[in-house]
Amino acid sequence: MIKRLIPFAKKYKKAFILAFLCVVGETVFELVIPVLMANIIDIGVAQKDQHYIIMQGVLMAVCALIALVLGILYSRYAAVAGQGVGFEIRKTEFEKVQNFSFSNTDHFSTSSLITRLTSDVTIIQNAICNGFRPLVRAPFMFSMALFLSIKMNAKLALIFIVVAPILGIGLFFIVKTVGPLFRFMQSNVDEVNTVVQENLIAIRTVKAYVKSDYENEKFEKINQELRTHSEKAFRYSVLNMPLFQYMMYTTIVCILFFGSQMIFAGEMKVGQLTGFLSYVLQILNALMMISNVFLMLTRSLASCKRIVDVLDEVNNLHDPIDPIIEMNQGEIEFKNVSFKYKESAQENVLSNINLHIEPGSTVGILGGTGSAKTSLVQLIDRLYDVCEGEILIDGHNVKDYSLEYLRNQVGMVLQKNTLFSGTVKENLLWGNKEASDEEIKWACKQACVDEFIENFPEGYDTYLEQGGVNVSGGQKQRLCIARALLKHPKILILDDSTSAVDTATEASIKEALASLKGTTKIIIAQRISCTRIVVAHRLETIIDADKIVVLKEGKIIGMGKHEELLKNDEIYQEIYDSQLKGVDL
Repeated sequence: MIKRLIPFAKKYKKAFILAFLCVVGETVFELVIPVLMANIIDIGVAQKDQHYIIMQGVLMAVCALIALVLGILYSRYAAVAGQGVGFEIRKTEFEKVQNFSFSNTDHFSTSSLITRLTSDVTIIQNAICNGFRPLVRAPFMFSMALFLSIKMNAKLALIFIVVAPILGIGLFFIVKTVGPLFRFMQSNVDEVNTVVQENLIAIRTVKAYVKSDYENEKFEKINQELRTHSEKAFRYSVLNMPLFQYMMYTTIVCILFFGSQMIFAGEMKVGQLTGFLSYVLQILNALMMISNVFLMLTRSLASCKRIVDVLDEVNNLHDPIDPIIEMNQGEIEFKNVSFKYKESAQENVLSNINLHIEPGSTVGILGGTGSAKTSLVQLIDRLYDVCEGEILIDGHNVKDYSLEYLRNQVGMVLQKNTLFSGTVKENLLWGNKEASDEEIKWACKQACVDEFIENFPEGYDTYLEQGGVNVSGGQKQRLCIARALLKHPKILILDDSTSAVDTATEASIKEALASLKGTTKIIIAQRISCTRIVVAHRLETIIDADKIVVLKEGKIIGMGKHEELLKNDEIYQEIYDSQLKGVDL
């Protein structure tokens, strides 16, 4: 798992190497200080040599200063490496998400992806910045300090043979316990983000229905779960501190006891004991750093796993080896198409769909809620891929087209109209970033956007809030239609895209779209519109269509013109009677 993230560090190899050298150098100079201190006591003080004491003291100060400088340099290089790796992971992860198909995004909740892009990456950054130093320093300091302590007094160093296993066993049980708790914590963070995200997006609905208390209770519940797992994780993780302190003080007492006996017996000098104690403290400090590193790695591994899950998610949409990048007519044909959102699903969402759409024709798709109208049109530009059968455009399987080219040739206005924070013009340019002002005005005129843009104080430079909350639902729909028109697509799909506009405006849009030549238009709408394919809930939207397709439970149960279906299709007759009875058409 960690190996999966190593390539992200290659770009910052130099920073890692320099940080490593700084840590090693810092540790070496710190290890020299106890030797100098022992010499001051055993030689300088014993011989009352003031000059020797001063010289050794100066050397200690120089070593301390060099260690300080190296420590500062390490902080700089570690920051470059840690933040750089985080940048690369976050960038790659975001790019991976952008290439996801809808079926890929269905595997992760939005809040979970946000956590994996932010919190989990930050944990890894902190692990590198704060953990690299002890990870390098601790083993080196431990081995060198142990070597020097044995060299100074091998008998006294035997105490470590007893202490080290106890500390190792204690650390093992702590890490084993907190590992799963850290994973639960990150899952709880996902859930907290979900609740917060939903609340903020739907804050107007929450206020309208006076559900603030309900939302507070829901948030409190999940926040309490996060608190519980966090408390357990950190409660167990901090056990290493008192354990190490207890063993440290016990070790010091033992060394002082046995060391004093050796001094009395003439086997050891006072300065040697002082230096030995310094090495003892360094050894124990190194062991404590190792334990903290293990705990940090345990948490970062949980985040690594979550990030790798995103990076290793297999994208089921691929470009062919030699993709087609030409679409002339916009003719569409469904051949024995079946589809379900998950392979494990028992039933298909769409079953055995056979449908031919002439270029330039208007096709209305009629069906109740859950009849899979939207699922049907989402297969055309490969937001999902068919499970069985094939979809042809101009005689070529949609899978043979370049995915980018295909989607550039298909303009789609989804049921949930989305606008982004930015100006009106910036939102429109999503359709074509190279569009001129004349093209923008043309598209806005077709979608009847110009009617309200002129009333904005800043016109096309009017700033839209996130989600377009400062425009009405109908205005949002028209902006999205204009954005799609700027693509000059061969196929235009409008999914219930005029449900929020008034009848007069819809008629104007219908007339404008009808004038578009060479474009196959697909619309999922409440009423008849001007598109080539119209998916409708209300019948008046599709009466004028060249072909009407009636869907029920993912199957085509009727197809023909309005007059034909009114005579021969019972389902269509029922819909007609219920929606248009008494209406003068």
